[in-house]
Amino acid sequence: MQSADSKLSQELAWRGFVNQTTYNSPAALDGEAISFYLGVDPSANSMTVGNLAMMMLVRHFISHGHKAFLLVGGATGMIGDPDGKKQERELLTLEQIEHNKQAIARQYSQVLEGQDFELVDNYDWFKGLGYLDFLRTVGKHVPMRQMLSRDFVQSRLGEDSTGISYAEFSYSLIQGYDFLHLHREHGVTLQISGADQWGNCITGVDLTRRITGDEVHVWSAPLIINNTTGVKFGKSEAGAVWLDPLKTTPTQFYQFWINADDAGVENYLKIYTLLMQAEIEQIMQAHHDNPSARVAQTRLAQEATTIVHGNETMLTAAAVTEYLTGKKPVGDADAEELSALRTEIALLSTTDTGSIVDALVHGGLASSNTEARRLLQANAIAINGQKIDREAFEPVDFQNGRLLLRKGRAFKDSALVELS
Repeated sequence: MQSADSKLSQELAWRGFVNQTTYNSPAALDGEAISFYLGVDPSANSMTVGNLAMMMLVRHFISHGHKAFLLVGGATGMIGDPDGKKQERELLTLEQIEHNKQAIARQYSQVLEGQDFELVDNYDWFKGLGYLDFLRTVGKHVPMRQMLSRDFVQSRLGEDSTGISYAEFSYSLIQGYDFLHLHREHGVTLQISGADQWGNCITGVDLTRRITGDEVHVWSAPLIINNTTGVKFGKSEAGAVWLDPLKTTPTQFYQFWINADDAGVENYLKIYTLLMQAEIEQIMQAHHDNPSARVAQTRLAQEATTIVHGNETMLTAAAVTEYLTGKKPVGDADAEELSALRTEIALLSTTDTGSIVDALVHGGLASSNTEARRLLQANAIAINGQKIDREAFEPVDFQNGRLLLRKGRAFKDSALVELS
């Protein structure tokens, strides 16, 4: 972070966490302590790096003395946010929602370890609220014109659209009531969100003002965009980049940051790490001096992976990446690193004079013996980083009983071959 006496408004501006706000001035964040909340729906059993950006924003608010309430949307998750969706969501079962809630709560605790926050679930206050009570308490105070003007409603009601159910149409009312409830029960006066949640948040501001007469606020942060591709950050070829190690392994998570685009890496360092401004400037100077060394991406990977998975797991992920990229000999891998490596690439067993052709086919690096021989003849196959054109292994290839077989330059096209 920046210096201990830095103001939160300055910190957020420097790090790029400013999009829209209902405050007249960002300096409102620099006064007395504020109770604020961030909400996440349990639509999946893990959050993504997009959610991680918002949790980093939470850390900055907490470190500047503000009180955090982190909401897991057990009630809103039963409907699903329709904003940005072209068609109706499939409803999750109650068992799926409960499982997802617990998973998200664990990730909150991991990423915000050592931070002071209170976990709340909007199902707790909705489960006893009857339909007629909701219409009287909430529906009576929300103008239809306001609801119908929402972009997602307009897009879903267009001629070629799939339409929208009453349940999804009412989603923003449920989220709006969350703000009202947290304001009444916990004195919450601010909701923080991503830019795509602005409309839902404003519903809560307006509802609270109409019912209580109190003024509450929203602070939204920009969606993170890959500056090179223009795609929402956190999307890879395989889909979203998850915080759950069973959905995106720590090594894949680490490599996602290693592969971050040069145009955006400085912004990612500001958003996804707690490094101070002076240190980030030093890192970026080293990066500009030698971009091919990927100094900035490496430090980004180390910091972000440590925040999500812990330091020991980060060190293992970093080591596995070095084995896969040929920076370290695979024979040096210890038991923990080998275990992680085996989850990343194909694992094969052979003799010290076994067939390389068979290994390429069984490891998924070639579709047939013919293709395997063609790749060998084209000098496209390497053992431990050294190109080869022969069709059989030799005892010298194995380091501590193992070797790394690779096709081309992509480390994902690799196989770990061990002596049987």
